Amino acid sequence: MSLPNLTLNNGVEIPALGYGVFQTPPDETATAVETALTTGYRHIDTAAAYGNESGVGEAIARSGIPRAELFVETKIWITDYGYDSTLHAFDKSARKLGIEQIDLLILHQALPGEFELTVDAYRALEKLLADGKVRAIGVSNFMPDHLADLAEKTSVVPAVNQIEVHPYFRQPEVLAANADRGIVSQAWSPIGGITFYRDGSHGSTLEDTTIVGIAKAHNKTAAQVMLRWHLQEGRQVIPKSVTPSRIAENFDVFDFELTADQLDAIDGLDTGVRGGPEPDAITREKFRRDIPEA
Repeated sequence: MSLPNLTLNNGVEIPALGYGVFQTPPDETATAVETALTTGYRHIDTAAAYGNESGVGEAIARSGIPRAELFVETKIWITDYGYDSTLHAFDKSARKLGIEQIDLLILHQALPGEFELTVDAYRALEKLLADGKVRAIGVSNFMPDHLADLAEKTSVVPAVNQIEVHPYFRQPEVLAANADRGIVSQAWSPIGGITFYRDGSHGSTLEDTTIVGIAKAHNKTAAQVMLRWHLQEGRQVIPKSVTPSRIAENFDVFDFELTADQLDAIDGLDTGVRGGPEPDAITREKFRRDIPEA
């Protein structure tokens, strides 16, 4: 099956559905990515901070798939922000991935308290883009004010903003800000996993009665319904799993369509409660992680 693509704001095409390796153990990454590639995925999303870029590179090398058919995305961690440090961070990631050109390179977080350092890092991405070392650049977990501040001090509009989006946490203001700037919203944690409600209790979107009911109507799973919801609303999604059956399940989302009422019903599940860290609370002191050379 041929995967549909989304066109980024610089004309580069990215598969609408990708495969993520967040929290995938380094010693399991190569096998998991190989399974995903065999299933049909062609976009792999990793990050320097995940510690598994080398496993992704190993899987790519073993796959036999022509490099031009793969879309590889990774992220610069905040410890490596700064112009020269970010340029070097590209070298580290490219070496681990075993590739010369990275398709999409993004900043993993904003550093609100040291935003000039964030800007310097992004200017390094602009340099890498101009030099042809990356095909597109972007950001992750940037809020509307971060995007506005970045726009005032840089030249290239991010192609992607990777943010937490799932039925219980939609971030409509961020989605709107991305759309206004021509930035593709890329959803991490797209099916939610264990999520939290306003009252502090928690549950799983996979057991939500609204989502399960919609899934039964289409003879699909709750996870497939959520991925379809993202795709129909124009987001790029990167589900993750190391289980072969679920890797295949997450890929099988292109043979049905949700109705407008079903999309609205899922939209209505938003609790406004974030599962990941608060973007404005990110500091190098609190989230320091040194990225090794190899």
